Amino acid sequence: MAKGMYHYIKEAWRNPDKETLRNRMVDWRKSNSIVKVDKPLRLDRARALGYKDKKGVVVVRVRISRGGRRGTPTKKGRRSKRQTNKKVVKMNYKWIAEQRVGKKFTNLEVLNSYQIGKDGLHYFYEVILLDPAKKEIANSKDTKWITNPANRKRVHRGLTSAAKKSRGLRNKHPTSKVRPSVRAGLRRGK
Repeated sequence: MAKGMYHYIKEAWRNPDKETLRNRMVDWRKSNSIVKVDKPLRLDRARALGYKDKKGVVVVRVRISRGGRRGTPTKKGRRSKRQTNKKVVKMNYKWIAEQRVGKKFTNLEVLNSYQIGKDGLHYFYEVILLDPAKKEIANSKDTKWITNPANRKRVHRGLTSAAKKSRGLRNKHPTSKVRPSVRAGLRRGK
């Protein structure tokens, strides 16, 4: 059976050429942390997440520093409980990348994102954005939901796919204390 183009793109990204990817990441490190790009690098992934090559759809590459989530221990005080070195991981890197892009492009809405590479210092993501003001977005049955005022600033309210995963909302087990939110679950559990 014949396979389509997207199948072969997906297969190529399962085991990418290391030299090509390394050279790309060298260029990405030299550029700004948030860069608007003409076309998505992983076309198969972008199309699966809602990308279409038309007006009102923007793709942005973003660079996020890895690590640095471990807080510094306290310098003063003698209580051993306070001397521990805590690691605070409340948001995944993908959600942080989406939020930074959402803060830079205030007139656009974050649709989704995907990873395009990582090295020892950085993660690299491509974020798909939609412009609700464009008539091409408002008239399309696939994207007109984003023009609803209830969907404004969805990335900052934790409504994107990466944010929902980070908030633990993919687990729908009845004993899970993350619905409707972690704080509400903790209040209910007392």
